[in-house]
Amino acid sequence: MLKTYAYPRFPYRQSAAQRDGVTQRHPVVVIGAGPIGLTAALECAARDLPVVVLDDNDTVSIGSRAVCYAKRPLEIWDRLGVGERMVEKGVRWKVGKVFFGNDPVYSFDLLPEPGHKMPAMINLQQYYLEEYMVEACARAPRVDLRWKHKLLSLQQHGDHALLTVETPDGVFRMEADWVIACDGANSDTRRMVGAEFTGQFFQDRFLIADVVMKADFPTERWFWFDPPFHTGGSVPGGPRTPTSVLLHKQCDNVWRIDFQLGWNADPDEEKKPEKVIPRIQAMLGSEVEFELEWVSVYQFACRRIDRFRHGRVLFAGDAAHQVSPFGARGANTGVQDIDNLVWKLKLVLDGQAGPALLDSYHDERAFAADDNLRQSTRSTDFITPKTPGSLVLRDAVLELAHDEPFARTLVNSGRLSTPTPYVQSALNTPDADTFSGTMRPGTNAADAPVVDAQGRAGWLLEHLGQDFTLLCFGPAPVDAVRFGSISARVLTVGRDLIDREGLLAKRYDGRPGTVYLLRPDQHVAARWRQFDAPRIQAAMARCLGH
Repeated sequence: MLKTYAYPRFPYRQSAAQRDGVTQRHPVVVIGAGPIGLTAALECAARDLPVVVLDDNDTVSIGSRAVCYAKRPLEIWDRLGVGERMVEKGVRWKVGKVFFGNDPVYSFDLLPEPGHKMPAMINLQQYYLEEYMVEACARAPRVDLRWKHKLLSLQQHGDHALLTVETPDGVFRMEADWVIACDGANSDTRRMVGAEFTGQFFQDRFLIADVVMKADFPTERWFWFDPPFHTGGSVPGGPRTPTSVLLHKQCDNVWRIDFQLGWNADPDEEKKPEKVIPRIQAMLGSEVEFELEWVSVYQFACRRIDRFRHGRVLFAGDAAHQVSPFGARGANTGVQDIDNLVWKLKLVLDGQAGPALLDSYHDERAFAADDNLRQSTRSTDFITPKTPGSLVLRDAVLELAHDEPFARTLVNSGRLSTPTPYVQSALNTPDADTFSGTMRPGTNAADAPVVDAQGRAGWLLEHLGQDFTLLCFGPAPVDAVRFGSISARVLTVGRDLIDREGLLAKRYDGRPGTVYLLRPDQHVAARWRQFDAPRIQAAMARCLGH
């Protein structure tokens, strides 16, 4: 198969602690250098936390794997210094189209409004994503990225975890105040702590084919139900076998094509080029030239860990939750896990909050994971109907959707990943005043175009920083509010920032006097119609788990 990407090999280096036979204690150890583990490393470094990352491999992910990255993770990566590079390399898109047979059913726009720095979605092969983050980690003095380091065992003690690690030079031990497990759906770390990982496996199989070709398809997400070029056939006297196909453009003229195969398909047979190529030719036409880049057959599951925190071990990404690929909810959700976790971990390690604050990591991210699992399961049930009745219902919805707007809301080809607000979080201070719009407590801050005090155009999220922030629409009596050793910096609209298009006030219902308390992960903690320092301090205390 053709390879458009040259996989780097990262050098193994023996640590001084292993060489000297010393058991060294580290504040944070991350297990796994995939997208989520590397995000954790960069987040720790950005918050001045020394971090060691262990990975048993010495390269980036093989095959493109994750493809779609949504606006919110891109905003997080932008704060960590890698988002712009990802967007520059990736393929931007926001329009999706759904077909039933050959007939277009409807299209959707993921970001119909202007005034956001980051696009709705980009498509980018996972190996590029990881490569950029590895390079950023190499530039970060607080990150110690160790390749060919395999975790063999983990034992928890009162104030630390003891890790036994295998390297090409033998086995050694290290200690960690806290461990962040990002070692994927088949997590060994999860097994070591005895965590449960339960849910549903779906009895269907899909073929992924990454194809190199020059095609004039638009840069959009296309999804076909029962396309004429990929039919499932039927058993005589029985129901029709449903099929689906998904098409995405990536960079380097690589296109991702997903073919629904059915549960009875033989994975080993279906991966053979002599089986794959005719499927693609039937779709594209015999005159289109292409080459295979990567092929895989997968079965998917929707599962979640029982607790995101097990003592000193904190789980994130696929190690904590596994979803179907429809809707791009895997990596996108995992990045938001880290965004939620590390600021809390920093406060705990600095002694500014108790370890109980980390329990809110489970509360908030399990809530988000359950939402994603529901959405993913509904998508899968719609795409892969298992009974004659569910197939009839799916077909009726698709036929109605062409002309009836209400039916379009029922079509589910994989509802694409959007952030889940922490509306039930105990860290939120409930509204005491009336607001319109979507910026309620627990919601991630919406971006907007602004101009700073020096007249430079930019974006709101670029100015929020990584600590508590008070976003004030109009003058404030102080420049900061303190609770104990923690300070919330005042950022004033009209003095520090100019709302250059009026979108900031619109999105935040920012009447004069309005104040928003934003958490270090840029989520709304509380909001009021006037500045009140004692109420702000109380909200900060609540946000810290007091």
